[in-house]
Amino acid sequence: MRRDFWRNFDFLLFGSVIILCVFGIAMIHSAIAGSPEITGSEQRQAIFVGAGLVLILVVALIDYHYWASLTRIMYIGSLLLLLVIFIIGQARFGSARWLDTGLILIQPAELVKIVMILVLADFFSHHIGEVYDLRWVALSFLLTIGLVVWILLQPNLSTSIVIFVLWFSMLWMSGLPPKYLLLFTVLGLLAAIVAFPFLEEYQQLRVINFLFPDPTARHGNSYNVDQALITIGSGGWFGQGYGHSTQVQLRFLKVRHTDFIFSAMASEFGFIGTVLVIALLVFVILRCFRAARLAADPFGGLIAHGVATLLFFQTIVNIGVNLNVIPVTGLTLPFISYGGSSLVSLFLGIGLVESVIARHKPLSF
Repeated sequence: MRRDFWRNFDFLLFGSVIILCVFGIAMIHSAIAGSPEITGSEQRQAIFVGAGLVLILVVALIDYHYWASLTRIMYIGSLLLLLVIFIIGQARFGSARWLDTGLILIQPAELVKIVMILVLADFFSHHIGEVYDLRWVALSFLLTIGLVVWILLQPNLSTSIVIFVLWFSMLWMSGLPPKYLLLFTVLGLLAAIVAFPFLEEYQQLRVINFLFPDPTARHGNSYNVDQALITIGSGGWFGQGYGHSTQVQLRFLKVRHTDFIFSAMASEFGFIGTVLVIALLVFVILRCFRAARLAADPFGGLIAHGVATLLFFQTIVNIGVNLNVIPVTGLTLPFISYGGSSLVSLFLGIGLVESVIARHKPLSF
């Protein structure tokens, strides 16, 4: 068993994640230079990376089928944790998303992404091929909204959208007919329009500032996006060099170690360096889709597909925000942006993918 495990273990995927994480730590170190309020962020990120790489190996060693028996417990546990956040969660940046443990701040909504991948993978694997029956679609939606509603109340719109994207993607992989996919897409767009007046003021402003930007703004989302575009443009083909970006080091670029770390990277390493990093992220995503294709059963395939979708969506949204092609969100650039909870959820996802690919062949006795 152990020999077969290491023979099938995806070392290319694991190695690529390590490279991205090390590069992320280096970028955080450069981005926070001269900012005493966030000093030490790179050390904390390094600790999370070290622990997370061990977590990948531990999760990979556990047969992924084991998690199917725990999906109800994980779902109920996630619901209770989100209720606790709703009641006593610590407010930061206008929303209560964090639970202060005394040592670190935990953002449970990040972990819910992985829980929902497991819950939906288990649900759809039992009803694969039956999604033409809208009763199963409705039940899967109720499972999803049962957790999402509490994330929306934090408020945390970006994570809620991610979970709905996961639901829709896994529904599609389970065989939902194209006519229903089109119907749900239209209904989703209509729901977004109807829900807009009920969003928090800062969420509405993000959309309004995207559609009608104020070029004279000296703070807020319009200013941040303008500075991000200037930062990206300052990098040219080969960048200004590590630690030498004027936009970053003079602190014109805000939240440069989290939401806008892509812009800092583009400024320091230029178009060529940025393309190489994106290529490595794409490689990781493709390895996850490969695991989905080679999985021994639908449950494993849906897990790997869900993780690949999570990485793909977060990557394109983060880059899209930096390029000002979509409104500002709070989604991180996978493995590179600062954030312990986000890293842990991604490491859990990679560990699950490794577990799937390591067991893609039937055991021989």
